[in-house]
This record gives sequence, C-alpha cells and structure tokens, in this order.
Amino acid sequence: MNISQGTDQSTKDATSPLHGTRLAFIGCGSIAEAMIAGLLRQRLVTAELITGSHPRAARRDELRARYGINMLESNREAATVRQSTDASGELPAPSIVVLAIKPQRLLMVLGELQGALKKAQVVLSIVAGARLETVAEELSHPAIVRAMPNTPAQIGQGMTAWTATPDVSSEQQAQVRAMLAALGREIYVETERMIDMATALSATGPTYIFLVMEALVDAGVHMGFSRHVAQELVLQTMLGSVLFAQESHKHPAELRNMVTSPGGTSAEAIYQMEKGSLRTVLSKAVYAAFNRAVELGKRKAE
Repeated sequence: MNISQGTDQSTKDATSPLHGTRLAFIGCGSIAEAMIAGLLRQRLVTAELITGSHPRAARRDELRARYGINMLESNREAATVRQSTDASGELPAPSIVVLAIKPQRLLMVLGELQGALKKAQVVLSIVAGARLETVAEELSHPAIVRAMPNTPAQIGQGMTAWTATPDVSSEQQAQVRAMLAALGREIYVETERMIDMATALSATGPTYIFLVMEALVDAGVHMGFSRHVAQELVLQTMLGSVLFAQESHKHPAELRNMVTSPGGTSAEAIYQMEKGSLRTVLSKAVYAAFNRAVELGKRKAE
C-alpha cells in the first residue's frame, strides 16, 4: 500500500502529473466541489481544463461563478468532445472522467454515457457501493478507478482509499493519485474488498468520531459545563490528541499508558469503558458497516 499526503499549495501546475490534463466531473456535489477546489487551490490544473455537469441551472451558475470552470447540463457532452466556447473549434475529450453522482442515479447516468468514452480516457468513480465490474460493463469501458473518500475531504483533510482495473496505466494512476491527494491523503489498495473495508473504517469513520464527540460533550453538560464550553473542550482535546499521535509515531496503547497513572482518573475511566465493552462495540460496528458495504455493492451489481 502507498500512502501520500496532499500536494503543498506552492506546487506549480507544470510539475503536476495533471499538467495540461482535461477533467470532467459528472455530478458536482460537495465531494466533487471539494476536489475541484483542491485542484485549483494547489494549482494542479487550471480552471479552463475542468468541465462539470449538473442538472440544475442554479448549481451550474454557482460553480461557474465561483471557480471559473465550464459547466454543462449534459453528462454525455461533459465527458466527450465538445465545441470551444470561443468558436475556435473542437476541444479534446477529458482524459479523466469523475463519476460523482448519487448512488441511486448511477445506472441512469452510466446508460447516458454508455459507449461514449474513448480508449485513452479513465473513469474515476467516487460513487458509494459502485463496483468496478458494474461501471465497466455499463460503460463498455475497461479503464476504471474506484475511490472512497470521507467527509473531511470537504476541507482538504480527507482519507481516500482507491483501487483500479488492470487497464488503468501507470501514468493514469499517477494522475488519479494527484487528484485524490487534493482531498487530503490517499492510499492505494490492491483489491476491491479492501475498498469495502475502507468504507467501514475510514469512510464511515467520521460517524464513530462524531458519536464519541457528542457523548463527551453530553457528559460535560451533565457535570455542569455549558454546552458551548463542553464542546470547545472536547473538540480541542480530540484534535490535539490526534495531532500528538501523528507527531509521536507511537502506538495508541503506548500513548494511553503515558496518561494513565495507577489509581488515577484515566485508570478509572478506562476501567468503566472496558467494563462496558467499548472495544467490542466499536469492532462490531466497523464489521457491520463492512458487511453492509459488501451487501450494497452486490445489490447495485444485480
């Protein structure tokens, strides 16, 4: 597995694997917008190289005004050759087509794009539960990448797991890696089963964190803090703990032992959490999410 961090903001467009590459975003929701914003912020591409599609005119106007990108209503037109807006002729087709639609619209959109893509194009799907085989068959196109980002990608702090079919070249993989790094960090995994595993662990992971966060804030309120103060204490404590763990490179158990004195408050708190089977509950929750991800993938493939 290879993990990389998002490109530094000082990166010049000419040094990017995406330099001069045309991109199409089929569907422009929050994750797609986060990717577009990250690519432009880090100067990995320029706005004129990005085309998006969306069914609502208001959303198209919003993104066109905010980022200066090309916005179209037609998914098929966005993913294929189209006419230049300055009448200078036909523009080349996008090299990377990003599927960023809602899962329930997947088969309809794939039907719209069926047979339209050229051999040199690669499709990057960030559609939850959409299996490589399903996308490839419905599009009649073999070069497919499946990625699973998480919610923090919207602020450039995401974690994205991805994999690809054998038809995706090493050059195309480098381009995809650069795109996903614009969302935060990315990790290439070898099998699609690992995408389902990442769905349960990192993509669903913010849910677990938010629930623990909420429980800690409620505990603070129960003790007598105002909700505002309790939330500030909890948020900074969680953020600082994560950053400390990242900087120290120590095992979580070692970090926990550093703050657990014999007979102290941490020891008492840990005893109660172990008594309540917190580890087991979390493990079961992650495994249940994994099974659900596998099930959803099978349903969409049928």
